[in-house]
Amino acid sequence: MMSLIPKRGTVYVVDDDEAVRDSLQWLLEGKDFRVRSFDSAEAFLARYDPREVACLIADIRMDGMSGMELQQRLLERQSPLPVCFITGHGDVPMAVEAMKKGAVDFIQKPFDEQQLLALVERMLETAREAFAVHEQAATREALLAKLTTRESQVLERIVAGRLNKQIADDLGISIKTVEAHRANIMEKLGANTVADLLKIALAPVPNKG
Repeated sequence: MMSLIPKRGTVYVVDDDEAVRDSLQWLLEGKDFRVRSFDSAEAFLARYDPREVACLIADIRMDGMSGMELQQRLLERQSPLPVCFITGHGDVPMAVEAMKKGAVDFIQKPFDEQQLLALVERMLETAREAFAVHEQAATREALLAKLTTRESQVLERIVAGRLNKQIADDLGISIKTVEAHRANIMEKLGANTVADLLKIALAPVPNKG
């Protein structure tokens, strides 16, 4: 069964100017992006789902919470969402400040359609990569959680390059017991070789700060 949601990802548009929201929605939906529009930062934060592969286009100046404040809220939540700001004529210094805090880019009104579409593509690619890293980390944590305390101790020593005899000495158990633990670890982590085991045990953890 085909999904009704376009596969290109979701673009959140946050702007208190209805005409800007409508024109962005029309442009992006015409290119098969899924668009969700909000007239305020507060409304967006109430509905935002961090598990979605998405990016955000927000006006830097809005009534209520500004785009800069919204960016700060997302940083506090450790959100991986790539952000781009829409700026008016005098907002460039603010946009530069936002980029120092991690915004991907800013576009000035009236915006160039091709430039905007290329930027959205780039942001969604970044979002997909960040999402994949988080998924891998969650899978890895779930696998490692299956190990008993003793198996975790044995794995730690395998990763450190210790031989079975050294591990047996370290833990005060027999080599046969080490071998049994090793076989259990390989099975629980779905690893066929020591190289597979190391890949799982040493996978990078996503940066949360």
